Amino acid sequence: MTSGKPRNLRREIEEKLADEVLRGALGRFAEAYPVARAKAYENVEDIEALRDLIRATKLATVERLEEIADKFEAEAKRRGATVFRAKDGDALKKYIVDLCLAKGVKRVVKSKSMASEEVHLNEALAAAGIHVRETDLGEWIIAIAGHRPSHMVMPAIHLNRQQVAEYFSRELKKDVAPDIPLMVQEARRTLRAEFLSADMGISGANLAIAETGSIMLVTNEGNGRLVTSLPPIHVAIVGYEKLIPTLNDAVPIMRALPRSATAQLATSYMSLISGPVPAMVKRDGQWVEATKELYIILLDNGRLAAARDEKFKQIFQCVRCASCLNVCPTYQLVGGHVYGHIYAGGIGAILTAFLNSMDDFEKFNELCIGCRKCVEVCPGRIDIPALIEELRARVVRKKGLPFTLRTAFRTVIANRRLFHSLLRAAATAQTPFKSGTVIRHLPLFFAGLTKGRSLPAIAAVPFRDRAPRLLAKPAASRGKVAFFSGCSTDFVYPETGESVCRVLQDLGYEVVFPEAQGCCGKPMLSLGDKDTVVEVAKQNIQAFEAVNPDFIVTPCPTCTETLKDGYSELLAGDPAWAERAAAIGRLTHEFTSFVASRCQAISPKPSSGKVETVTYHDSCHLSRGLGVRSEPRKLISDLADYRLAEMKDSDKCCGMAGVFGVTHTELSIPILEQKLRNIRDTGAAVVAVGCPACRMQLAGGLDQSDANIRVVHVADLIAGKVGPKPE
Repeated sequence: MTSGKPRNLRREIEEKLADEVLRGALGRFAEAYPVARAKAYENVEDIEALRDLIRATKLATVERLEEIADKFEAEAKRRGATVFRAKDGDALKKYIVDLCLAKGVKRVVKSKSMASEEVHLNEALAAAGIHVRETDLGEWIIAIAGHRPSHMVMPAIHLNRQQVAEYFSRELKKDVAPDIPLMVQEARRTLRAEFLSADMGISGANLAIAETGSIMLVTNEGNGRLVTSLPPIHVAIVGYEKLIPTLNDAVPIMRALPRSATAQLATSYMSLISGPVPAMVKRDGQWVEATKELYIILLDNGRLAAARDEKFKQIFQCVRCASCLNVCPTYQLVGGHVYGHIYAGGIGAILTAFLNSMDDFEKFNELCIGCRKCVEVCPGRIDIPALIEELRARVVRKKGLPFTLRTAFRTVIANRRLFHSLLRAAATAQTPFKSGTVIRHLPLFFAGLTKGRSLPAIAAVPFRDRAPRLLAKPAASRGKVAFFSGCSTDFVYPETGESVCRVLQDLGYEVVFPEAQGCCGKPMLSLGDKDTVVEVAKQNIQAFEAVNPDFIVTPCPTCTETLKDGYSELLAGDPAWAERAAAIGRLTHEFTSFVASRCQAISPKPSSGKVETVTYHDSCHLSRGLGVRSEPRKLISDLADYRLAEMKDSDKCCGMAGVFGVTHTELSIPILEQKLRNIRDTGAAVVAVGCPACRMQLAGGLDQSDANIRVVHVADLIAGKVGPKPE
């Protein structure tokens, strides 16, 4: 199913960036959520063990999904429920509409069902002449506003009280003041009549327990219980991902879900429904006792295809807490109406691909910045950025790359000599726009790239031309280190390459620079062009095999990840290359962690007697991708020349994120501005980084606002100041 409607994503982004109400609401929530979440988890002894348990439970379930679904259906039927398996949204809508017509249902109340949003159930019921009322307060607000949910847990987070009061006034045909308690009372009065007159209640479910055929709902509003208990007919729409084997399996999920979703220890209501129960129904104007009818619909709509997909079955680990949205830098700027289809954010992009269409996925998937903050907080440990990359690769495999990208990747970057020749030519061509080592202004349609930040100039002499004079073979060494510079260090920051080599040599290593090395391939990989990366990977593997190193060291965490794990995954199906890729991966080390484990810092007293304050920015790929956090800090703190001052949200993305920082400057710059404020607040004269891309972003922003604060790689701070640990 696809919406069929074209989207102008750029215009949507501009509109949301100009929406002060949205920006204020999302900004305040983003500020409060991490603190509240941390407090909610204080009494959980081992959060990581809890996450591991949830992941294991959900993965074990998806491996036996059909068996567990059969068990659930049998137990639910044994307790008196009717179970229907809906292949897709059309089948679900037909079943419910037919049921309404057969039972004479005229009025329906709903609660807690994103799945019904997914298949556009309300529209189908309205077309059949059936009155439908959402009863979750947030859902009711967006329904009368004519909006889609902008968040999986807080669907109306994008609206303020004044806007809600306007919608209430229009709907209720009277003036409603923007007073929250008053508006809640108005909603309660209006919805109470709906509950009492409804012929059918439709709900979703948080979990479906095969052991007992039960559905579990957790809510913070009493409407969920009213929807499932007052009307004589209850229909529960349950996606296959909600199935779990036993009631015990619900315990870890229920410990994490409220803490991750709303930072609560527990929700206000937890309901366990096992079969139909006695109910009071109105017949001929009289209330009489009857047996409630319970219908449970197990919805596929692409879920079973995901369950059978070796890579994407992990989306069944999602517990729909939306914690990934709560920490997402892009979502915090534009919300779920831009960054979403039905489901929002990165996980929403993945769900959209399977539950709606790949066409809908393509409309907004590029908004994933790849910072992995979502992975860090996800109770089910879903690797959302990696799955988005895989989906992009499948799109490229099916449709191919746009001509410009295809030419850039396959004709230029994959051809190392041509790529490097063009970079050398660009170093000359940039001269009219260059001011020192930066470019502050570009003409015509390039101007947006230098709005809010400067760009680094390409070095006149790249590192590869400097290497021969730097890398003399020592008389004795602790081992041979092959230096993988990465494109940025080679052609933009060659002085950092010199610092890296000096540190490694001071530690007693022979350093070699394989001239045949090229781009690691991550830019192409992030856009889905796996075929070109395979070519690049083989070239780099051969380049490093030729020098037979004991270690491969790189100052770029993205390059480290790509060499360490990316090549092995890409070449896993090729027996001739798989082990060669794995061998290169085992040799590869990130610079700061390699040095920190092998050096003894030399901390002379500053010759000037002045100690500089340094703050440190955690690169996303370094801190979350490689788990390197303490090592760079130790290297800085051990030096007497510097005092380390921690900045607020040091591990929050700077907004560069490789290709994203170029293609979406309108989002990249606001993310950068927040980071720059945090840097200024430390009072530091120096910002240290462990990633060349972050250095570009931060230095570019500071050049236009605080040029007196300099940004350097950790290697530049410690060069000439470290020595080997005693044997």
